[in-house]
Amino acid sequence: MFARWFYYFFVSLSALGLIGVLLAGFAALVIYSNLPSLDTLTDYRPKIPLRIYSDEGLLIGEFGAERRNVVKISEVPEHLKQAILAAEDDRFYEHGGVDYLGVLRAAHSNFSAGSVRQGASTITMQVARNFFLTREKTLTRKFSEALLAFKIEHNLSKDKILELYINQIYLGQRSYGFAAAAQTYFGKSLQEINIAEAAMLAGLPKAPSGYNPISNPKRAKSRQLYVLGRLHKLNHISSEELSALEKQSIPIKKQSTVFAMPADYISEMVRQVIFDRYQEEAYSKGIKVYTTIRQLDQEAAYHALRKNVIDYDRRRGYRGPEAHIDLLKHGTNQEKTLDDALDEVSDSDDAYAAIVLVAKSNAVRAYRKGGETVEITGEGLKFAQKFLSDRKEAGKKYITPGALIRIQKDKKNAWHIVQLPEIEAALVSLDSNDGAIRALIGGFDFHKNQFNHVTQAWRQPGSSFKPFIYSAALEKGFTPATIINDAPLSFSATQTGSQSWEPKNFDGKFEGPMRMRTALVKSKNLVSIRILQAIGIQYAQDYITRFGFEANRHSPYLPMALGSGSVTPMQMAVGYAIFANGGFRVAPYFIKRIEDEKGHLLEQFQPVTVSNGAKRVIDPRNAFIMTSMMQDVINHGTAVKAKQLGRTDLAGKTGTTSNFVDAWFCGFQKDLVTIAWTGYDEPRSLGNNETGGRVALPIWMDYMGPVLKGIPMAEYKPPNGILATKINSSTGFRESVGDVTEYFLNEQLPPLSDVPSPVDHAPKVTRDLKDQLF
Repeated sequence: MFARWFYYFFVSLSALGLIGVLLAGFAALVIYSNLPSLDTLTDYRPKIPLRIYSDEGLLIGEFGAERRNVVKISEVPEHLKQAILAAEDDRFYEHGGVDYLGVLRAAHSNFSAGSVRQGASTITMQVARNFFLTREKTLTRKFSEALLAFKIEHNLSKDKILELYINQIYLGQRSYGFAAAAQTYFGKSLQEINIAEAAMLAGLPKAPSGYNPISNPKRAKSRQLYVLGRLHKLNHISSEELSALEKQSIPIKKQSTVFAMPADYISEMVRQVIFDRYQEEAYSKGIKVYTTIRQLDQEAAYHALRKNVIDYDRRRGYRGPEAHIDLLKHGTNQEKTLDDALDEVSDSDDAYAAIVLVAKSNAVRAYRKGGETVEITGEGLKFAQKFLSDRKEAGKKYITPGALIRIQKDKKNAWHIVQLPEIEAALVSLDSNDGAIRALIGGFDFHKNQFNHVTQAWRQPGSSFKPFIYSAALEKGFTPATIINDAPLSFSATQTGSQSWEPKNFDGKFEGPMRMRTALVKSKNLVSIRILQAIGIQYAQDYITRFGFEANRHSPYLPMALGSGSVTPMQMAVGYAIFANGGFRVAPYFIKRIEDEKGHLLEQFQPVTVSNGAKRVIDPRNAFIMTSMMQDVINHGTAVKAKQLGRTDLAGKTGTTSNFVDAWFCGFQKDLVTIAWTGYDEPRSLGNNETGGRVALPIWMDYMGPVLKGIPMAEYKPPNGILATKINSSTGFRESVGDVTEYFLNEQLPPLSDVPSPVDHAPKVTRDLKDQLF
């Protein structure tokens, strides 16, 4: 009886098993027949970001949801392939898409651990999931993944499957594929990474955010050690190599150093142009844009601006911590509190965010991103000394435990307390012959403030605008030797457009009659106003449009002579380029050419140059005389500090607006025009005596010094129609034994010998103009 029952039970069970197998087989056939086509794999077209390059072809910017560099399997180093297989699928070249031994091994490991500790997905299965499936954890999805893996293995070679995996897998920090990750984390190409770096990259697919070496260096190291152990177990490295590699430190690059130089503002300008042309496709079609930016120039501009802005900020003193963090927010888990707080704060180049753990008058201990604790003592505390207190009840303006501060290393590797400046600055430099922008820094820190002060900031130019008024005066018949009275004036509200006005010179002094050249060198406000009166405000307003300025931004009132209108640094660069190149107006440009992902030319920019089509807007003699006058501003005027550069071919003009709100230096060498500006976004005083010569000129000098190093001295040759002659510096008249040499237009030579009054040596205009000059 029992034997018969057992027989029927066994037959029934077998029948059910057979039915199950048949059903599973039928399901497999149905699912397999509905699996997606492999065209996506066989015709692999990944999303490749918009990439922006310097003039030399160096990567300076990238835009797109996925950072990716596609490589062929033959370009992948052998030690990286070994590390990937050791970490993810060491039997990859042996199984047919599903590794049954791996499944059993994972099941045993998970059962022994009492939890899911090990997966059984092969690289082929991961390719199937990444290209075609979701990441939902269901039996149907897992079944489809296995069937797709079989299909992929049947249609593609092992090397092709591994190549797809290496290029497609997400590895954190917007990096897709190992080539992009190598650049992101180490600043290297895939071919340059060593075994230790390869092991760290190979550990990322399991959990890109959890093992991210930038945000989680400790966990990244532990994962790397696991991969190295696997390499040793598979006999790819010896015990000695394993020991050495485990101790090897890996310098992780900041994300910003993926690029060859800091060029965020110019990259954003390019992005806007390309998006206007190609819309959303701009971010996925692998478009390459080559700019006019040069590495030497851009790096010099960046460092010059940051250094001098920080120097200014230090003169203003320490303002206290940026914020205070509740160190008990997560109870006893202080490290989580610190990491959470610092995740919301970005570093600014080498000025790192840190949270104070211990604060005493003679020492501060602070926590940095990544778990590093630093000690600051001695000179490192000097800048913030007044804000250090041992008192537990010290207010939040003091540096106490929980304070968010900035720290920076000096050249001796000692930590210092620093702060991020509130002031902003901008620098733009362009080739005066064709308008090619060589360097552009739109602000102190793009990640802190994306407002581009070079192109978007409309500010008063102050005295840096005077050369355009003086140029208009030359056009009207003035000469550099014209005598003009530096004496007090007063005006009614109808003459100024706002209120009554008694203009003053910067130094508060009036020096009486002087040559126009001397007035520009000394930046005499009263002389500039008299010049504007003499030539006519409407004429001047129209004349400045030749330089690219907008008439409606320069109200037709006398303060225009002192730069009361509105300009951008880019406009000033275009205007000063006209003086530098002999009178031609060139348009600034920053894109040279656009290519597709395969390097095929899409667009080529052909600039209008001085030698090819540029419009002449002022007389070359006017440009020459203005350049000569601005050379004297550097030789013995308000920018005399620039003589420290040791060059004789520099010219320019300082600019400081009322109450020291804006500070400028606009200057050039014959082929390179550079504009430096500083000020607050919400206009307020920079402080007493914080002039263009003190705040902006050092930025200009620290840029022009390295950029012009090794460049031969330029020569400004007088154009036809210019005569150099001796004059009396007091009267402005020609004398055979005059004490200075001056340049004149041939048709505007001053009188010879003694003339009773300097009033008689005025421009060839009416008597009422003479009266205005005096």
